[in-house]
Amino acid sequence: MMTNQKMANENSNVSPQKNRLGIGILGGTFDPIHLGHTQSAQAVANELGLQEILLIPAHIPPHKMSPELIPHASAEQRAAMVDIACKNSTLFTCDQRELKRSGHSYTVDTLKELKQEYPNQPLYFIIGMDSLMTFTQWHQYQEILSLCHLVVNTRPNHPVEQLNNETNVLLCNYQTTDMTQLTQLEAGKIFFAHECFFDISSTHIRQELVQKQSCNHLLLPSISEFINKNNLYR
Repeated sequence: MMTNQKMANENSNVSPQKNRLGIGILGGTFDPIHLGHTQSAQAVANELGLQEILLIPAHIPPHKMSPELIPHASAEQRAAMVDIACKNSTLFTCDQRELKRSGHSYTVDTLKELKQEYPNQPLYFIIGMDSLMTFTQWHQYQEILSLCHLVVNTRPNHPVEQLNNETNVLLCNYQTTDMTQLTQLEAGKIFFAHECFFDISSTHIRQELVQKQSCNHLLLPSISEFINKNNLYR
């Protein structure tokens, strides 16, 4: 006869496995958040079977300190737009932890916190090809790979053939095409998601809005409404 303690032990061993689908993470300035962000993240979730993706607006991205890349909307406005994008979504959650930090916001610090909060879940950090090409310059990038898997969204204007030597070496050491490795290992792999053709950039949207062009086809209607109401990017 199975004791209550044994049943509890077996249940405790089983339940984490049921929940080991993993947590997706997409960070960025989201200035503004657009359909390229949400649709590509949705595509990753579909491919990997993820049920939750954290959208994390950045406070002061250390790699975006040139004047033209400093956020145009305030931290509060960017967070509000991300929060709007998460409304009525069972997949997306707005996580504002980086906005609440003082000083620079490093990915490795965010991942350390998330790993403590989700100890039994693999973390999938979603980046674009442009970010992959500079990843070896990120703060403590090797520790980042000890905390999560990287999932790379490929875009038409960043072909793999343009990768620099440092990135090619990185891929030789960490890339996998086997999705089972992502579920069997806690971290340390780089996986290229199915090619995504949502070639939309926040910079392009801001430029269009400055010229009073409509970007309704690139934004959720509720985001367009927020931008117009607050007279952003004019």
